[in-house]
Amino acid sequence: MGSPALKNRTPFRSYSSYVGGKDHESDNWVYVVDSAALLDDAFASLSLKRKLDQGRVTPDSLPPSIVGRAAKADRPTVEAALEAAAVAAPAWAAFPLETRLDDVGELLRRRLSEQAEEITRVLVSEGHPLALARWQVSGMLECFGPESVGFYRSQMRQEFRQGERRVQVRRLPDGVVCLNPPHNAPLSSALLGVTSIMAGNALVVRAPRSAPLGAMYILHEVVRPVLEEVGAPPGTLNVVCGDPAPMLSAWVESPHVNDIMYFGSSENGVRFQERCIAAGKKPILELAGNDVVVVWKDADLGLAAEALTESFYGSGQLCMIPNQVVVHPEVADALVAELTRQIGHIRPGRPDEEDVLLTPVLRNEKFFSCLRDALDKGAELACGGHAMQVDEVRDATGIFLEPTVVVLRGLEGAREVDAVRHETFFPLLPLVVAEPAPDDVLLERIVAYMNSNEYGLRNSVWATSPEVVDTFLDRIRTGGLLKINDSHIGFLPYLPTHGGTGLTGGVFGEANYPILRTSHLQGVSISPGSRPRDAVFGGWSAIRGNGSRSAPTSVHSHDSHSG
Repeated sequence: MGSPALKNRTPFRSYSSYVGGKDHESDNWVYVVDSAALLDDAFASLSLKRKLDQGRVTPDSLPPSIVGRAAKADRPTVEAALEAAAVAAPAWAAFPLETRLDDVGELLRRRLSEQAEEITRVLVSEGHPLALARWQVSGMLECFGPESVGFYRSQMRQEFRQGERRVQVRRLPDGVVCLNPPHNAPLSSALLGVTSIMAGNALVVRAPRSAPLGAMYILHEVVRPVLEEVGAPPGTLNVVCGDPAPMLSAWVESPHVNDIMYFGSSENGVRFQERCIAAGKKPILELAGNDVVVVWKDADLGLAAEALTESFYGSGQLCMIPNQVVVHPEVADALVAELTRQIGHIRPGRPDEEDVLLTPVLRNEKFFSCLRDALDKGAELACGGHAMQVDEVRDATGIFLEPTVVVLRGLEGAREVDAVRHETFFPLLPLVVAEPAPDDVLLERIVAYMNSNEYGLRNSVWATSPEVVDTFLDRIRTGGLLKINDSHIGFLPYLPTHGGTGLTGGVFGEANYPILRTSHLQGVSISPGSRPRDAVFGGWSAIRGNGSRSAPTSVHSHDSHSG
């Protein structure tokens, strides 16, 4: 049975390009197939979509399986979007920070809350299981909640009193930001990029051609009305749909573009970073993750195993899930037993069913190749390892994959296994049992192992010893987020949802708050008319005469003038 709240499928939606405050029509469209139809008859649904996209079938009478379409932007439309953003950026940056940040943030959260059910329907129609669609909506609400907006404000502008001067440290917008969201989470990623608008930038978003509906919906139906309500100039937001390669090239080549926020594979992202730097653009990369979860000997194994089952949500096709486990040898067998028991509730099904967490994997040959590599290199199969149908019957032709756990003995050589060294993007979780050793030695080895990860999105630790917890807090340097005894993927106010180090974020990688990453620091001194010689030489006189300089007095950021 499907969810009562989602019995009616999403109505057909048609979105044009949105450029310079106006809708731009097109003769070319990209059509969207309802995810449930793919389970019913994938071949027929995709065949119809292909014919519609190519114009070989007229859209006069569309079946319910076609739930939307997005205009495909041509090169002139793409360039018009960049020009409109370049005109809007300085005008929008001149708006008070309170309008851009507080008003926009409050209005966005309100509209997200009011439209939460409809957003969920759109996500489900794109193939996100109902539970994960709701999880994404909860993350959106946290992103624009009062706690997070308050944190953004504290980072965007601070003011201090230094004698007769007001001294500010503030962040100013970079200008025009382009966003290339991923096809597996376009709606939430597009909305994340909207925080760059709150910094004072103008934004151009490419709705992915393979999954345009969610990004088009959230930007047209939620963000666009908010910007109109606060009086943002036309061109502050621009939305186009098209193929990635030509559009990314247009962005890199355009003199209007300052920053490009890119989601993709690590291999492609690192190459794209080089192109951006050569063209004078700031690259903001969101690439692959290979998250490590440590389970120490004193961990609550029931809670730790529950967090580890998040590895299989969305069939492992989420960037921020656990990708590998390192476990203390004294509790390894107990953890494997508890994990395999809890995996039982991770099941396939139609996306609108309440308890479904697995999604179809239409091409699974890489999963089986990766699994064979692990087993050939000594891993033990703890559970899973087969394809299955929607009713969980094992079938080599099934489009779902069983949640699979493999066990490797020893940190030494673990990264010779492909499933350990790299992100798999499948429901395959390697559990690495550390070699027996005194606890202080084990702790050193595990910390070194985590810090040597080539990737760095999120890390988690399950332990109760304060000394062990403090060691991880003090010494783990990789990743944009570190969780202690908590859900690996759960959203929290203040904390980032994206960003990382190494192959996750490139050479400039760090926790990604787009409002901060698409702005730059500037120091400001405001004086009623200080004597220049005193400013240059007075510091030395104060030190010689008083032995120290007076400490500055902090002034709340909202009491100062806007940037």
